[in-house]
Amino acid sequence: MALLGWIIAFIALFAGLALRQDMSVGGSGAIATGLFVLAALACPIFWGAEPRVLTRGQRVSAGLALILCLPILLMPAA
Repeated sequence: MALLGWIIAFIALFAGLALRQDMSVGGSGAIATGLFVLAALACPIFWGAEPRVLTRGQRVSAGLALILCLPILLMPAA
């Protein structure tokens, strides 16, 4: 489980950094910030053996909410 957390954390961190460098899509700043939050939620170093603030289920739910809200951020404003 920790290996999966590291993989997701690195993918989200590098995707956020790449998106922050190349702001080609409208709202990419918000998406990059969401990816940084997802990287922090998935990083096993912050959430070691005992969860301090969020349980594992709450972190998974927050990560899924961030991923599923991405299409809403990409929709053009009317």
